Amino acid sequence: MSDLLKRYDALLPLIVLAGLVLAVGVYDPSFLSASNFLEVTADTVTLFLMASGVTLVIMMGGIDLSVQAVASMTSCILAVYLPHLGFFAIPAAVLGGVIAGFLGGYVSTKLRIPSFIATLAVSGVVLSAGYWFSETRSVNIPGDLSKQYLFWAVGDSLGVPNEIWVGVVFLLLLSLLLGLTPFGRLVRGIGAQERAVIASGIDVDRIKIAAYTLSGTMAGVAGVVMAARLGSGSPTLANEFLLPAIACIVVGGTAITGGVGSVWRTFVGALIVQVVRIGMTFMGVSVFAQQIVFGVILVAAVAVTMDRTKVLVIK
Repeated sequence: MSDLLKRYDALLPLIVLAGLVLAVGVYDPSFLSASNFLEVTADTVTLFLMASGVTLVIMMGGIDLSVQAVASMTSCILAVYLPHLGFFAIPAAVLGGVIAGFLGGYVSTKLRIPSFIATLAVSGVVLSAGYWFSETRSVNIPGDLSKQYLFWAVGDSLGVPNEIWVGVVFLLLLSLLLGLTPFGRLVRGIGAQERAVIASGIDVDRIKIAAYTLSGTMAGVAGVVMAARLGSGSPTLANEFLLPAIACIVVGGTAITGGVGSVWRTFVGALIVQVVRIGMTFMGVSVFAQQIVFGVILVAAVAVTMDRTKVLVIK
């Protein structure tokens, strides 16, 4: 019976996704076309990339609130330095995310500050850095430079948008990292029983810092892909992405209390969030009202997935 419940729990996000797709398809049959499915998936990739790294942090029982600021900053770095550095502006931009993620993890673990405070503080620093790099304005990426250096994030290959290929690559890499490496097992172990992992002699702080660094890295990649798609970088480019990113992680079935989750679930959760967003757009719901809906979805998903045996007192 327990195995059946676990299997049902793993399939529930897919069932919800299928139901939402059918519901939107009934409202607008054109939504069910193959070309539209590809377009929706491509639009989901940036949200998934941003959320994928945070998934590791949440699986350990932490949170990273800096990812939207990191994505915006990296888009500014890419747009400003692409004319000067060429291809090397891409790793330089992602490096900004690596540094931001490392700082969040280091402050949280070494100073023993709750992760939401540490990453919120880093978010403020990163936001200011984004304004500094861009001189408080949106920076356009010249079309010829985009074709030369960012072709891998725009256009099509084999009839599939390149954004989807990028998403598939990182989905496979992160899934292999979580499923087949000691690091992935320790991430799950820290989320499930951190004291037991500490008692076994593992340097838990090192694992946590690595997870936060990876979260910042993936936010940096998301910022680069977003800038490539939009043809510009801006310090406010990803401002509306934090709540949907956290929502898609939890909706996908990753427990906010840690120990349970996967990157595959986050990808399914991202598709769910995207389909909900499209459905609300079809019904004329404003962007601001959509944030309310995502907030309600987040509360409901946390209520369903939260392991209350790990939290005896709610503060």
